[in-house]
Amino acid sequence: MIPENVMNEPSWYELSARARINGFLDAGSFNEILGPQDRVMSPHLAFFDLPPAFDDGIIIGRGMIDGRPVAVAAQEGQFMGGTFAEVSGAKLVGLLRAVAKSAGTPQAVSSVFLLLDTGGVRLQEANAGEMAVSETIRAILDVRHKGVPVIALIGGRAGAFGGGGLVTACCSHIVISEQGRISVSGPEVIETNKGVEEFDSKDRALVWRVTGGRSRVLLGGADSYVKGDISSFRKAAAHARNSVPTLSLETLEHEQERLEQRLSAFGDCRDTPEIWTRIGLPNPAGIADLTEDEFIHLLAKEGVRHDAR
Repeated sequence: MIPENVMNEPSWYELSARARINGFLDAGSFNEILGPQDRVMSPHLAFFDLPPAFDDGIIIGRGMIDGRPVAVAAQEGQFMGGTFAEVSGAKLVGLLRAVAKSAGTPQAVSSVFLLLDTGGVRLQEANAGEMAVSETIRAILDVRHKGVPVIALIGGRAGAFGGGGLVTACCSHIVISEQGRISVSGPEVIETNKGVEEFDSKDRALVWRVTGGRSRVLLGGADSYVKGDISSFRKAAAHARNSVPTLSLETLEHEQERLEQRLSAFGDCRDTPEIWTRIGLPNPAGIADLTEDEFIHLLAKEGVRHDAR
């Protein structure tokens, strides 16, 4: 699952959270809040003989994109799977609440970008993690209600699973690459509860067919598809913030109707090639084998949004 254009562009999948922010925002514009020097760490991990991180696996702050002020949060998927916990959750919720409070003032930001890379709730802090997810969802909806778009960007190693999948679904717009994955239940969780006959978590092709970026954008679970380099994510994010609908009752009713139609049309399908067959896509079994350019051409032909450079 290596992007075709990594020879000349930094790969979102390979970069750390901090490197993603540095490449995503205007150069030198990022101002971090509660950075590593503040030593705001989890008070719980020592009980499990686990080393903490000085930023607890999430980076938050403000910066610029094309000269416009934005708020940004990036999860570090390589620390505890980018999980939601007490400190990391408090940092994210605090950032979102500050954005909502400043909406309409000279200190307002034009948009919020969530660079999500998470396996869900941190098991060592399960109760605090569950609360962090619920408060994050509430805060995202408050920000959107204030007229500030919240854009999710998914393309990291951990994907967006568990509570991260729920948080992603509450955003104004979702940008994803082939390497991105979104699901409420992760492959191992499904296998543990339903058995390997239902879902083999070691079958990487199956995992990507069901949860991967190509399937998500074709099915409507993501809004924009990009090549996996950092400049493509930046371009798509900058475009999306100007084109998302406001959060209203009409928006929610339209989304509910879309979900009901999707369930009615595909609820009995066992694998994604069955869905692509019903949609009428050419060569349904070969979607995963298309090159990035071929897949983007397919999206354009089918009228699905994409943001190729």
